[in-house]
Amino acid sequence: MLANMTAAWCITCLANEKVVLSSDEIADAVQQLGVVALKGDWTNQDPQISELLAKYGRTSVPLYLLYPAGGGEARILPQVLTREGLLAELKAAAQSGLSAVDAGTDDKVPL
Repeated sequence: MLANMTAAWCITCLANEKVVLSSDEIADAVQQLGVVALKGDWTNQDPQISELLAKYGRTSVPLYLLYPAGGGEARILPQVLTREGLLAELKAAAQSGLSAVDAGTDDKVPL
């Protein structure tokens, strides 16, 4: 599962959405890998999203959480995403439950 906490006023969120998250490459990977993508809108500072942000040590959005297919703790993805980095993370989480970094596929994957 990929959880995307965003807000309408968040410039970084909007850039990630336009360049990475809404790209055909990511949409295809999400579908092919069976990833459930959820989006939380913090535009009006929803209290439940505020709690989630606090749980992961954040005071604002964006917050991207990737949960491994087999269950377990979420991996916090960088605030600035790249297509290549996100694709690697999605594949690793879907196949092994590990991040690309944890799996040793590339310890310098730009997200």
